[in-house]
Amino acid sequence: MLLGFLTVTTLLAETNQTAQTAKDLPAEAQKEKSAELKTGKYYIDNGKVRLGIDLDRGGSVFYFAQSSTKKNILNHADEGRFIQQSYYGEPDGSVWAGNPWVWNPIQGGGSKGRKAKVRSHVLEKESLKVVSEPVNWGGDNAMPETEMEERITLEGDVAHIHYIFRNTGENAKDHPETDHELPAVFVDADYPNMVFYDGGKPWTHDKLKSVVPGWPNEAHVRTEEWGAYVNDKDWGIGVYTPGSIRCTDYRYKGSGKTGPEGDSCSYFAPLRKFAIKKGMTFEYDVYLYIGTIQEIRDTFYKLHEAQK
Repeated sequence: MLLGFLTVTTLLAETNQTAQTAKDLPAEAQKEKSAELKTGKYYIDNGKVRLGIDLDRGGSVFYFAQSSTKKNILNHADEGRFIQQSYYGEPDGSVWAGNPWVWNPIQGGGSKGRKAKVRSHVLEKESLKVVSEPVNWGGDNAMPETEMEERITLEGDVAHIHYIFRNTGENAKDHPETDHELPAVFVDADYPNMVFYDGGKPWTHDKLKSVVPGWPNEAHVRTEEWGAYVNDKDWGIGVYTPGSIRCTDYRYKGSGKTGPEGDSCSYFAPLRKFAIKKGMTFEYDVYLYIGTIQEIRDTFYKLHEAQK
């Protein structure tokens, strides 16, 4: 979650849903998918990359790896730590970490452990769609007036996420203009180096910038609209978010325990400022890639060129 200015369901897998999801898979694969769904987890894999969502937490992305290694590069230590949607509004009387908080629908769940509910899902081998009811982060209450949707497809080495947020339900309200996390991204703390381009000549292969963010939040500009967390071998995860130049980021040390469930993490969130209005639907795209920093940049250059 946003710090400082903005600090940073339970779905029971029914037998018939499991069968429908896996009906076209070989017998062993059907057993694997059935076992995954009983734990609330579901994975899509195209032989190049593997992505996992948590169906007990609004379908938030908790796992991303190369298929060959299955090494998860993300962190998911609590309901706030996923690749997930997160929006902000007016003060609502809620409190987090001893501070007054605001209206803050989160895809995964609330700060006190309430889990976001999945309203519907379509799960395929290399793609998925999840519609969920978010939770208010500070208040830890369900937010039926809002709805979140994600559509994820694996496209070669790239995971493409299309996010949709709806403030269209009964009792939906207008909220003032502020920054939103598009999306929140939490990475294993073993990847400390944040790499991006902040110069005046984007998309020209100009020199990149590398920083190790501190605590609490820092602010950066990414004029190529992507950022990456990599290790000392320049290998890690890149996140491309067209339309979002600014970002906030930090590194939380905690006890020093790294890994997908460690309390240490590397975080950043592309930011965009706008007002959320009653009846509003907002959509945006995110692209994930794992590799060296040069491979990450080359991949996002190709995506950028294709979108012109």
